[in-house]
Amino acid sequence: MAIASYSASAAGAAVRRASDQRRALVFLLLAPVLAFFLVFNSIPLLWLLGLSFHNYSLTGGVDPEFVGFRNYYQLWLGRNNFWGDLSRTFTFVGVGVTIQTVLGMALGLLFWGSKAMPGRRVALTLLFAPMVLTPVATGTFFRFIYDPNFGVLNAIIRGLGFETVDFLGNPSIAFWAVLAVDCWMWTPFMILMTLAALGSVPKAELEAAEIDRLPLHKRFTLVILHHGKFILMLGIVLRTIDSFKTLDLIIPMTKGGPGQQTRLVAVELNKQAFESFNMGFSSAYAVYLLLVSIAMTSIFIFVLNLRRRKGG
Repeated sequence: MAIASYSASAAGAAVRRASDQRRALVFLLLAPVLAFFLVFNSIPLLWLLGLSFHNYSLTGGVDPEFVGFRNYYQLWLGRNNFWGDLSRTFTFVGVGVTIQTVLGMALGLLFWGSKAMPGRRVALTLLFAPMVLTPVATGTFFRFIYDPNFGVLNAIIRGLGFETVDFLGNPSIAFWAVLAVDCWMWTPFMILMTLAALGSVPKAELEAAEIDRLPLHKRFTLVILHHGKFILMLGIVLRTIDSFKTLDLIIPMTKGGPGQQTRLVAVELNKQAFESFNMGFSSAYAVYLLLVSIAMTSIFIFVLNLRRRKGG
């Protein structure tokens, strides 16, 4: 009995040592990631939050002055037309992501259903090219295309017998001209997500739907969308978050003008932080935008989980 008891305790101790070693290995492997997150995310976020309660300018030559919630209160009252910029940003995000999703799904279905089309790979490669370009280069490129004097687009318009259009200087057109460039650049991303979603659909269900002669719209909603909706929703979430931060496309094109017609919240935040060096106010501005981003992401996740529960 003593020998059996000793063997059992020794075996238990060995199991505990193995468990402790695995736990130590897990912490050792996670340590670089946790250190990176702490240094480059948590500490700057806490610094940003603390700075948002101060009045501080890099060019003022004075120490930060604690002002409490004054920066937040001024933003809430609409300082620098905060609510107008936020409304314009929501319009940019809502319209842009909707167009990109609809076009991306349509073109994705077209390429998915035409696998025997000659030159399909070349066409897809060319179609994905805008997504690879940097936004700054794309904005500069289209600024010259839109130019009213020597731009290619206006040369075509004049060749058709119409008057020159100042796409980036006309307040009623500039916003939509920038939005068109954003759609041109990021619709390929939604095409890619659509192709990934279509690739997750079981072939057996597609063949069964084809044998049953299910109409195309029901085949799409009952079979394709049923299996691929989570990948599509992920693409929409990523595009919404990225579109909300649009800055480097607008700066080389309009710098937020004419007037404030293309001034999104990221453009104004960049101006306050890196042109006016108003660090306290810009920190409060950034905290507001962070809260808005968290709220939008939470809504998407809630809808996604709700559909998943209903599907289950």
